[in-house]
Amino acid sequence: MGILEEAHNLRVVGEGKRGMVVLAHGFGTDQSVWRHLVPHLVADYRVVLFDNMGAGPTNPDYFDFARYATLDGYALDLLAILHELRVASCIYVGHSVSAVVGLLASISRPDLFSKLVLLSATPRLLNDVDYHGGFEQEELNELFEGMRSNYKAWCSGFAPLCVGGDMESVSVQEFSRTLFNIRPDIALSVAQTVFQSDVRSLLPLVTTPCHIVQSTKDLAVPVAVSEYLHKHLGGDSIVEVMPSEGYLPQLSSPEIVTPVLLRHIQYNIAS
Repeated sequence: MGILEEAHNLRVVGEGKRGMVVLAHGFGTDQSVWRHLVPHLVADYRVVLFDNMGAGPTNPDYFDFARYATLDGYALDLLAILHELRVASCIYVGHSVSAVVGLLASISRPDLFSKLVLLSATPRLLNDVDYHGGFEQEELNELFEGMRSNYKAWCSGFAPLCVGGDMESVSVQEFSRTLFNIRPDIALSVAQTVFQSDVRSLLPLVTTPCHIVQSTKDLAVPVAVSEYLHKHLGGDSIVEVMPSEGYLPQLSSPEIVTPVLLRHIQYNIAS
């Protein structure tokens, strides 16, 4: 196994008759977040699964704080993975920050992506003039301070708030587990990068067709953000708002989200 495969716990599963699907997880999770979706893909697609650097299952010694101070580091990782696997073209499904990472990677290598399926995507989480991202800077400062002062306690409060539900919920327990598995200093660094990023100016450069999939209620991403993306992306895009709630709808509402994601993976905007 090469260093890239080991570092990202890279896995390729499935038959691949209809092409390749790359699944990329969001902040605080790992590739296990796709466990409800993968069984529906493996008969028709080769499916690429990996952990973003810094996620709990990755070796923290590989985490470069300077490289991942911006989302560009993650975009370069994604392109390196596609190069390693000799991918000529793929359907990319990105959740949360990985949706944005896919947008960035597609700007530099549009030939590698036939379609981007963006789940809970946001170009900026911070509110701005004429832009509702969902958070004020004071709220983010409090979030970062909570992570610094007592990471375990912060996880216990953040997971049910973000996912929606109490600690008895399976999806909340799952998110708590993957959050706990991240080394606290790395989790704080990643959170600061994710929550302070702003890629709005780059959206017109995205020419790959985008399928924007959004929950009706998401603490981190207001529905208005999906319309903002639709309006400002440079290529064709469509939006579907699902009757699901929370940051991890693919875990908390798989009966709603899995069919929607499958539909967007299988069909093109023009069809």
